[in-house]
Amino acid sequence: MIRDRWREIRAAIEQDIMDGVLEPGAKLPTEPALAERYGAGRHTIRRAMAELAKDGYLSVEQGRGTFVQQRPMLEYTIGPRTRLRRNMNALGVSAAGELQGIDRVEASGRVAGQLGLAPGAPVFATRRLSLADGVPVSSGVIYHDALRFPDLPERRRAMDSLTAVYETYGITDYLRGSTRMHARNARAAEARALRQHPDMPVIVVVAVDTYPDGTPLSFSKVIWSAARVKFRITTEEEGP
Repeated sequence: MIRDRWREIRAAIEQDIMDGVLEPGAKLPTEPALAERYGAGRHTIRRAMAELAKDGYLSVEQGRGTFVQQRPMLEYTIGPRTRLRRNMNALGVSAAGELQGIDRVEASGRVAGQLGLAPGAPVFATRRLSLADGVPVSSGVIYHDALRFPDLPERRRAMDSLTAVYETYGITDYLRGSTRMHARNARAAEARALRQHPDMPVIVVVAVDTYPDGTPLSFSKVIWSAARVKFRITTEEEGP
């Protein structure tokens, strides 16, 4: 049926990806070129591409075009000691981050409650984009007590690893105190930051890390690309 033409086109492009005709990282032709190739309208092509993007086969990068996803979905482990670089290294993936800003703000009621502070207490809000082999996988903000870490901005700008920053304060270990997550549609700004299709969902992960004695250390809200990352929850330590 004509109304299901997009399914045929989606299947054809997916098969080209699976067969290696379209290699990881390859840029797809423009919508008009694909419409001519498949003898279909641009709306039909757009629907097929959107479904492939939502399923993680394609990566739509604002201002650059549409590319074949460069890797299978990453499995990110959340456990007693959740560390971004440890997760990525275990997968053979190069982890990197782009610091997008650090602001000293007054803690909202929610942030204060999670950090055990009084509402309005000064906190640092650090915004950061995380990448795996150069592809954005998450974007979020993490809050710290500004009185406990008065020069955090300077140390964070000088170091790419938060764990390394903690060590400069004498914090040699910290634990994941709590993790809550839910899926929803990506907001426009989130889709742009993650360079993904606007219809691709995201997973919102809200977490508290603590000192070994349970005292709150940080509170974070991170937006993950649902087509690039899946989560595994464990109560066991994952090793060094």
